[in-house]
Amino acid sequence: MPASNSLPARVEQVINIKVERILHPFSPLTVQEITQAVGLVKNEYPGVELNFKCVTLREPEKEVMKEWLKAEEGLKPQIDRKAFAVYYIARTPDIFETVINLGTGTFEYKTKLEGFHSCADGEEVMEMERVCLADEGVQAEIAKLQLPEGTVVIADPWIYGSDGVDDERKQWQCYLYSRSKDNADGNHYANPIPISPVVDVATRKVVRIDRLPTGIDDTITDYKPHKPILNEYTPEHQKLRTDLKPLNIIQPEGVSFKFSNNGEELEWQKWKFRVGFNHREVTHDRLMANNLKLGCDCLGTIAYLSFPIADDKGEPIVMENCICVHEQDAGIQFKHMNYRTGNSVISRMRELVLQSIITVANYEYIFAFIFNTAGELSYEVRATGILSTAPLDPEIKDCPNFGTIVHPGVLAAHHQHIFSLRIDPAIDGFGNKVIYEEAKPMERDDPFNPFGTGYYITETKVESEGGFLESPENNRIFKIQNPKHRNPVNNKPVGYKIQAPPFQKLLASPDSYHFKRAEFADKAVYVTKYKDWELYAAGMYTNQSRGGHGIREWVKRGTKFDTEEGDDIVVWVQFGINHIPRIEDFPVMPVETLRVHLKPVNFFDKNPALDLPPSTQSINKSVLLNVDGNNHKQGGAEAEIGEDGEVAAVHSSNGSGACC
Repeated sequence: MPASNSLPARVEQVINIKVERILHPFSPLTVQEITQAVGLVKNEYPGVELNFKCVTLREPEKEVMKEWLKAEEGLKPQIDRKAFAVYYIARTPDIFETVINLGTGTFEYKTKLEGFHSCADGEEVMEMERVCLADEGVQAEIAKLQLPEGTVVIADPWIYGSDGVDDERKQWQCYLYSRSKDNADGNHYANPIPISPVVDVATRKVVRIDRLPTGIDDTITDYKPHKPILNEYTPEHQKLRTDLKPLNIIQPEGVSFKFSNNGEELEWQKWKFRVGFNHREVTHDRLMANNLKLGCDCLGTIAYLSFPIADDKGEPIVMENCICVHEQDAGIQFKHMNYRTGNSVISRMRELVLQSIITVANYEYIFAFIFNTAGELSYEVRATGILSTAPLDPEIKDCPNFGTIVHPGVLAAHHQHIFSLRIDPAIDGFGNKVIYEEAKPMERDDPFNPFGTGYYITETKVESEGGFLESPENNRIFKIQNPKHRNPVNNKPVGYKIQAPPFQKLLASPDSYHFKRAEFADKAVYVTKYKDWELYAAGMYTNQSRGGHGIREWVKRGTKFDTEEGDDIVVWVQFGINHIPRIEDFPVMPVETLRVHLKPVNFFDKNPALDLPPSTQSINKSVLLNVDGNNHKQGGAEAEIGEDGEVAAVHSSNGSGACC
């Protein structure tokens, strides 16, 4: 599809992979490439059933890619397309990973993994539900609850948390809930059941049935007849507001962004970048990405992007509308009113949003890359969905200190959400460094601090691999700079600063597997020397991990950085929330929003948004409801300079009050 400044509301055809297109080295695998890679793997195992966990692009090594980027169009070196695949021999614990050269049709390597387990996927989740609920032992335990006739029992499988006790094999822990038969969308999280089966993935059998405590300690009591109490979130169960008027977002001249190169390259307001998609960086556990709906998940004039991935049989499937692209007004970008004249200069901020939504059982995560008209990039995470709940004796009315009662007989446990954002920077070219800046008070006896109000800035170079904490009391700001390029106005290195909300680090004990597995969750920022395939802060394989394969391990290398010329660094930014549930979070949770900002620091020579058109009524077409007073015109005094440079007169000024 040719580049266009105006796109229809539905343009996922732009990104659908076509074999005849010219592929970029970072282009996601096509349907044909997925089919080729899977076919080559299956040929190695004639007559054997395989379960594929991912078939994705193996990106070129960075040094190879740098040479490709330097070369002029038409002279770029050939880079073979490669696929990375992870798969099991079906119904066994045997897991393999391989890299396939699609240009030559050969395997670059294939290895059996020991002590690792793959990511989850939708097909496996559904199979674990079936195995759990079909088990005779589980059914016998359910019968003891004496549930009302017509009750439906639901199983939510969770990846097993490694604790070092009989957990070498891949397992799922299932939590059970109930709902009424006549409401498939009923909120089963309002009715948790104190039964938790554990399923072995390879054998497809329940290996243990845990009984859950329902008090404020770990005492297991006899079952009591369960009487469901409804607490629904769907609109048909609410008395909806009638006084909320429609708010429509209209772009009468179309959008300001355009696609090129078959939809992978996007241009908007001096930004130009590629959009990709794989099994992990966007979707979180394959097949969980939502099919976004026009007018629901994204508002305005929307472009939808669709990408192919492989299912558990290795068959390519297209994830329809898994990314939406749209613009949004973000309020005032800048404003100043000359209070003497009453004249204002005002422009509005525009943002370009690339959004994807995933459902992970009870929770929804909304991920968005947000670009704005002042050269700033943000990464936003919104958490919503439904709290994961546990059964509690209805007689208990006071909340225990580890959770919140959100419904009679329902407890929502305290928990932490901690995210890690990987930044592989090339700020104004390759060769960057990281510094952190702090503000500190001047000494009281400093001659430049006669009134005790002065403070100064210190700058500390990050000279080797390591992890670092925030220091809000010193306004610690981490910056990524290019030491070879200086701002022409102030001679400071060009760079971008990181603004991330402070958060409480992981509360798990350092000797726990939980802490060892979440290798990134103890620091605000980690900095490492780039190495190919070090892509994920907790390591490539996190499920039931015992740690030792992620960022906390990598920084033990202590590699020194070249801070004079810049180095090939990777910055890992952590952020999160300690979620102490509120009753207002139930039966469905209002979004909790987190944003990490990357803002230019001495990168431009002035405000890069100065060339935005003024915000005017002729463009905005706002509607006045009532008039309450006139424009503010404060006036003031002015000193007029004569021919000899002396003040010739001082007189009053009266503003005219023009804005838009």
